[in-house]
Amino acid sequence: MRTLIRTVRGMVVLAALALVSLSPLCAQTPDAALFNRLRFRTVGPDGNRTAGVAGEPGNPMVSYVGAASGGIFRTLDGGLNWESVFDEAPVSSVNALAVAPSAPNVVWAGTGETYIIREWLSIGDGVWKSTDRGSRWTHMGLEKTGRISEIEIDPNDPHVVYACSLGSGFEPQQERGVFKTVDGGESWERILFVDENTGCSDLAMDPGDPQTLFAGMWQLSIKLWNLNSGGPGSGVFVTHDGGTTWERVRGGLPTHPVGKVSVDVAASDSRRVYALIEDADPSLYRSSDGGRSWKLVNRNHLMADRAPYYTRMRVATDDEDLLYFMSIGLQWSRDGGETLEESPQAAGGDNHAMWVDPTDSRRMMVSNDAGVSLTENRGRTWQRVVLPIAQMYHVLTDNAVPYYIYSNRQHGPSYRGPSNSRQAGGITVGMWHGIGGGESGFGTPDTVSNAVAWSGSFDGELQRFDLNTMQARSVNVWPETPDGWAPADHKYRWNWTFPIAISPHDPNRVYVGSQVVHMTTDGGQSWRDISPDLTRNEKSHQQNSGGVTVDNVNTF
Repeated sequence: MRTLIRTVRGMVVLAALALVSLSPLCAQTPDAALFNRLRFRTVGPDGNRTAGVAGEPGNPMVSYVGAASGGIFRTLDGGLNWESVFDEAPVSSVNALAVAPSAPNVVWAGTGETYIIREWLSIGDGVWKSTDRGSRWTHMGLEKTGRISEIEIDPNDPHVVYACSLGSGFEPQQERGVFKTVDGGESWERILFVDENTGCSDLAMDPGDPQTLFAGMWQLSIKLWNLNSGGPGSGVFVTHDGGTTWERVRGGLPTHPVGKVSVDVAASDSRRVYALIEDADPSLYRSSDGGRSWKLVNRNHLMADRAPYYTRMRVATDDEDLLYFMSIGLQWSRDGGETLEESPQAAGGDNHAMWVDPTDSRRMMVSNDAGVSLTENRGRTWQRVVLPIAQMYHVLTDNAVPYYIYSNRQHGPSYRGPSNSRQAGGITVGMWHGIGGGESGFGTPDTVSNAVAWSGSFDGELQRFDLNTMQARSVNVWPETPDGWAPADHKYRWNWTFPIAISPHDPNRVYVGSQVVHMTTDGGQSWRDISPDLTRNEKSHQQNSGGVTVDNVNTF
């Protein structure tokens, strides 16, 4: 696969810097010329997380992928080769993509991640537009919206565009709701606003009547210690006049507070409308009269295992009874949501966005935490595309010659890879290997022996990896998982990326941190606490996280 990369955005790859001679220690100001001579080079590992997908309707050669923190990639040959086309933009997170049906050279991108389970998510700066199939991009405003969930374009007029803004999520703000432009982004009007704590989580246009749109609104508040999804602001709204007026949809939908909402309209029969709603159980509602009345057709956790992270569904463009649910797996329903089945061939996992070609419903694209999956035969087989957009948590090096690089990759283990290679192909993906641990935290080498690495993950998981035997051993400080329990109920409170440090004076002395500092001198066989509680120990910050649905996995 040929990939063109011009710059690095949002830690999409690891980079190794060449060694340079340093000025005498007495010098206080480094020579800027030395740093100007340094250049980034790609060393790996394989990429993963994508957030947005879109294709050119009727043209399987052209598709676009938005990375959670790696810009936009484009293919012009049906997925054989991919090119990075968004490197010049000062933002790396692309969550929403849309191609104008009447002018396929016009492509829109909405920035900022909206699949939220923790506070470490890339923020955006509004919307961007390309008029040459993604070769060049222009910023078109809405820079304060923080996160754009969805973009809809009038099928008859590429200048009429709707942007579904979730907002930053971290504070009350006015830049939430649905925005509309009628002049190609030169000016915007906020046409739907619920309140300063509620944003737009999904937006669907009736393909047969572009004046009719359904909006899923989501009340959301993120703190450094808590995610609160849901409230009275959440719900389904509809307009039949292009956004001039809106009404909250009732007629069988929940009247109690709910959380995240996804909506879609069937292209084959616009009277069929669906709403997937975060509730005590993920709930699917179906309307057969254009949204005037609704029926609860299913409650099943497979539709949205972790609601703030998922709650996303789409309808096939040629069959109003064929539904797709993006969750841990890709779920299908062939009977209007009454029953579910999982697509066994869909590559990836932790699925987020989906695009179905309106001219050929056999052609689909799914973004997920393992990359992006493409199919031309309605999911019987899938092509998995892996791009150089790995989301890495931290990076450390050992003292070997040549040195090795250690890091943790989202949706993967802790990783170790070489800084150089004598092979003709350079540093290959196969030269990288896991060193235990998990996706979050630190991969920390013992720089004295260069033979041991310590790897952390969420839930206080800790492993010691022997590079001679290539075996990992669990050395958790406390043999009890905190998963599912409120932090106040834990003996130790672990952060998603808890720190690991090896003493520079004694490599056998290793420290890790929960609310206290723990130390081992025997390779993790035993641990002792060497500090008091170093936090404020505010009990109000240690309660259940999630909101409508509890989500306690130490992400905060």
